[in-house]
Amino acid sequence: MSRHRRLPDVDVVIATHDRPVLVREAIAAVVEQAYDGRIRCIVVFDRSTPDGDLVRADSGDDRVVDVIENHRSPGLAGARNSGVLEGNGELVAFCDDDDVWLPGKLDLQVRALLDGGPPTCVTGIEIDYAGTTTTRVPTAAALELRNLVRRRVMEAHPSTVVVRRHELLSTIGLVDEEIPGSYGEDFDWMIRAAAAGGFHVVPEPLVRVRWGGSQFSRQWATIVAAIDYGLAKHPAFREDRRAHARLLGRKAFALAALGDRTALRCAARTLRTSPREPRAYLAALVALHVVRAERLLDLAHRRGHGI
Repeated sequence: MSRHRRLPDVDVVIATHDRPVLVREAIAAVVEQAYDGRIRCIVVFDRSTPDGDLVRADSGDDRVVDVIENHRSPGLAGARNSGVLEGNGELVAFCDDDDVWLPGKLDLQVRALLDGGPPTCVTGIEIDYAGTTTTRVPTAAALELRNLVRRRVMEAHPSTVVVRRHELLSTIGLVDEEIPGSYGEDFDWMIRAAAAGGFHVVPEPLVRVRWGGSQFSRQWATIVAAIDYGLAKHPAFREDRRAHARLLGRKAFALAALGDRTALRCAARTLRTSPREPRAYLAALVALHVVRAERLLDLAHRRGHGI
């Protein structure tokens, strides 16, 4: 516990790979939070050489920055888990290396968690993409398990998460390192968090999320494999036709982007599951060469959405 008003110590895990400028901005926004407790920022270098210049280790300071290597499986999931297990703070938070916490974020979330109730707290986000900014703020209802699996709630972003360490290491669990390419590891974790007590929601956009530099957005083969993994892992997707169709539609779109001949069959299966699933129609348009997948993805991102 901090010597100041006994607010909980917070470990903030930032996994990074070859983003030297952006990661410094992410670190600065964390350590500059107006929070009367101790913040330890753990920067995890994944498949890259750690930058010792980032270290800030004044023993009398309530702001510490440590730098470590990812000593678990390569990729985002292993890097996040390395950071979690390196720390010992009562609370754990995450921030992507290309995102920025906005003023007041951490203090509001910690105070929500101190009131008891759910073990995890999230906030809204500002999405920056190609010169446009879109504000997305989740509701408590949207983050209930049934609704979360039906609609990937983009505003429930991992860079907004603060969670009690005890529940993270027990009822929720670490980030799943078996997911192909770590694609969607945040959504997988959110599903488990929803089932393990749910969320406090601070209804303000308190993280600036920068889209466009994602390592995942066009790795279509990895996306297909990860969707199949998620469908097999989570019964909630198979138990709800609309949730099942949403993932099938995303798979069909990825197959179409790959030029895979099975894309139309997958789109048809999606429509049999739920005719209301729009991704099936988008996948068909891409498979029939009416429009390019990248064009549709760009249009969705400009509105603060994914596909």
